[in-house]
Amino acid sequence: MQQGIMELMWRTSHMSGGNAHYVEALFEQYLEDPDTVPQEWRHYFDQMPRPEGSPAHDVPLAPIRDEFYQLGRQRRTAQATTASVDSGENKKQVKVLQLINAYRFRGHQKADIDPLGLRSPTPVPDLDLSFHQLSKADLDSEFQTGSFFMGLDKAPLKEIVEALEQTYCRSIGCEIMHIVDTEEKRWLQQRFESVRSAPKFSSEVRKHVLERLSAAEGLETYLASKYPGTKRFGLEGGESFIPMMDELIQRSGGYGTKEVVIGMAHRGRLNLLVNILGKNPSELIDEFDGKKVIERGSGDVKYHQGFSSNVMTPGGEVHLAMSFNPSHLEIVAPVVEGSVRARQDRRDDLTGDKVLPVNVHGDAAFAGQGVVMETFQMSQTRAYQTGGTVHIVINNQVGFTTSHPKDTRSTEYCTDIAKMVQAPIFHVNGDDPDAVLHATQVALDYRHQFKRDVVIDLVCYRRRGHNEADEPSGTQPMMYRKIKDHPSARSLYAQRLVEQGVLSEEAAKGLVETYRHDLTAGNHVANALVQEPNTSLFVDWTPYLGHEWSGDVDTSFDMKRLQQLAARMCEVPDGVEVQRQVAKIYEDRRKMQAGGLALNWGFAETLAYATLLDQGHPIRVTGQDVGRGTFSHRHAVVHNQKNGDVYVPLQHMADGQPRFTIHDSFLSEEAVLAFEYGYATTMPSALIIWEAQFGDFVNGAQVVVDQFISSGETKWGRLCGLTMLLPHGYEGQGPEHSSARLERFLQMCAEQNMQVCVPTTPAQIFHLLRRQVIRPLRKPLIVMSPKSLLRHKDATSSLEDLAHGKFDMVLPDQGERDAAKVERIILCAGKVYYDLANWREENARDDVAILRIEQLYPFPKETLFEAIKDFSSVDTVVWCQEEPQNQGAWYSSQHHMRAVIDELREGLGRDLKFAGRPASAAPAAGYMSVHTEQQRQLVEDAFNL
Repeated sequence: MQQGIMELMWRTSHMSGGNAHYVEALFEQYLEDPDTVPQEWRHYFDQMPRPEGSPAHDVPLAPIRDEFYQLGRQRRTAQATTASVDSGENKKQVKVLQLINAYRFRGHQKADIDPLGLRSPTPVPDLDLSFHQLSKADLDSEFQTGSFFMGLDKAPLKEIVEALEQTYCRSIGCEIMHIVDTEEKRWLQQRFESVRSAPKFSSEVRKHVLERLSAAEGLETYLASKYPGTKRFGLEGGESFIPMMDELIQRSGGYGTKEVVIGMAHRGRLNLLVNILGKNPSELIDEFDGKKVIERGSGDVKYHQGFSSNVMTPGGEVHLAMSFNPSHLEIVAPVVEGSVRARQDRRDDLTGDKVLPVNVHGDAAFAGQGVVMETFQMSQTRAYQTGGTVHIVINNQVGFTTSHPKDTRSTEYCTDIAKMVQAPIFHVNGDDPDAVLHATQVALDYRHQFKRDVVIDLVCYRRRGHNEADEPSGTQPMMYRKIKDHPSARSLYAQRLVEQGVLSEEAAKGLVETYRHDLTAGNHVANALVQEPNTSLFVDWTPYLGHEWSGDVDTSFDMKRLQQLAARMCEVPDGVEVQRQVAKIYEDRRKMQAGGLALNWGFAETLAYATLLDQGHPIRVTGQDVGRGTFSHRHAVVHNQKNGDVYVPLQHMADGQPRFTIHDSFLSEEAVLAFEYGYATTMPSALIIWEAQFGDFVNGAQVVVDQFISSGETKWGRLCGLTMLLPHGYEGQGPEHSSARLERFLQMCAEQNMQVCVPTTPAQIFHLLRRQVIRPLRKPLIVMSPKSLLRHKDATSSLEDLAHGKFDMVLPDQGERDAAKVERIILCAGKVYYDLANWREENARDDVAILRIEQLYPFPKETLFEAIKDFSSVDTVVWCQEEPQNQGAWYSSQHHMRAVIDELREGLGRDLKFAGRPASAAPAAGYMSVHTEQQRQLVEDAFNL
């Protein structure tokens, strides 16, 4: 530290005399938060000397501050008499700046955001004058406001306080000061402070808001009278949500957005479908009357249905897509994000300008469901970012039917989880539509400007119970006593506009009557609906509709081109230093490509991707360890040992090739799998793969499997070609590293809803992955993928198997064997085959045939019969599995096997025997010695039962 520099600072006029206290206080404030001091002072403090490399705002407390204050004390001692009066005034100036900052930080806690007035006021001493050593005597004194406050350099304290109250303590409570980025924070401050959170909207805009409020209330009134007591999860109490969504869509269209994808749970969903997306009211009435909507499948209740339409905006036509959703509340949020990312990829929309995600939440679910955190966590990651999401919380201030906020969360607000990604949060009173409109505009503009998530907390209430058959006053007497006498948002707003002369009372009533007439007549009531939409904005599913199940598909590939692709995918450019073990893998692959080495799993899988890219199909692979593969078999991403850069050979197969995306995901199963489901339902031509680190961990995403993957088609007619790779196999690694819970998937199989396969050779995975995309049928594919088989000496294939083969749903017995001498058939799936084959060879049991069922669902009955029909002397058939008897394929598949075996010889199927581990509560043994003994026993049982 140079003494001369500090002396020079103190010699300047504004640093000496009576200003010293003021400067010191500013400096203390600067150390706490640089953004809270005026710009010229922040610039001044930024120039102070500091250790080399320190950030401009990171001023060390020592020695700078000590020297700063020491020089100050010297000057003050010499100038004490003349400085005494000015000193007090300047100290007050600092306190005023601190008061302004306190409102920015904590004004939201005092804001009038609860329409019912039930919100317990939080004491906020920081907002009292006395807290800052100010008093009423100072109200008429002028103070500097800071260079960023409402464009005023100076103002009387009473005007400053009044402006702060209007900006931060009226109908909008802003939480923005947790944001680290200075530019974002200042941008938000300017948007609210410049208009005191209450911009002057034109009469036409406000009339339009009233019209949309009338539509929101009108639909609920109509349905309540026509279907009293019927569940509809109405919007009464939160009607401002409709003008909010209307503004969000119209304004996004002005920004050039082409698609808006919406996810939401039940509350207000029917209202949004009819009044914004343009669903014909007559179709909704049909659903209330119980008419069947889809021809095949179970269908679903009306407030789970999706919908799509086009609306006209100032920027042109915009496609709206409402995602289908189950009752599992927030699980639809990551599905929406996946659908949005797919649409952005399809449009090469790298910034997220053309496709906007909007997720609508309930207050209790937003605070309570862990998938909300997971969805926020993915928002800025490379694999899952979508350019920011607008989150809207329809905050009824009560969870489900009986819950009090003190029971539904530990945080002050239901939205506090959003602070983890520094999302700005706007709490807004649902009974003030003008404030709702302003918060919506700022939220969308922020998302467009900074490509980050933003949250609007629409604080409202629920006029009826959780559903319309519920009587809420039994558990919420005080709230519903208040609600009973509380006028609707539309009534309050109409009265306000009439009193302000914006329109007449007759005109306000006319809006209600017009809407009721259109509703009764069955007319569309979404006023921006495009009746003849631009179909180019849609995702075209036509080529994938109407296909029946077919197991045999031509997945062969030209041998010469196959070798060319194999060579290309093994190329690593000069300058990329490959790690030693990875270099060995690539060297082996070059030998495989040349025919000098048998093909292993990683080579065949990667070559499947190369051939699909060559045929024009995009590919996306995600999971917690997919770049290299959990078991180091893939290494599709090469890490340069010199500088850490990565090289992905499959992204450099040819100029203009389709997109190949491979990303290691963050440590999530639920949100990530839901994201990939949403992506796959929007990108039908692509191969979309999610790989679990261990198949066991898929149970962390069970909701996605249950509610979307297994049943989405039968409930909603929603096709999906998602592939799940779930490492599965018993190698003595314990209960959590053995089983992908095959039995759970098989239990959910019906109506040919998905495929469950257990491939055991490299050629099988090659053709299985190719079949998934080449065949136009779109069904989820569940693969019990291997671990030890990735490098098993017998689990190999040849280039000829890849070029000329296909996926065999049943692999017949291997080797030369006299069918007439076979007395026992062992049926199995997966890794256990190799243990059985080795035992048979070691014990010379030529009287036993071993068949692998590689596709357990849809069960290949005809194929299996063809594979066993020549074994005419069989008297025993055994199903052998590694899993315990109450798990694996035994209970879900034995009836299929019995039916086929009975065709071979009547009655034989009824004697189908089981060889496997005994029934167990846990998936596998935790001790290697127990595992080894169990494995030996089940293999011997298969031959000797």
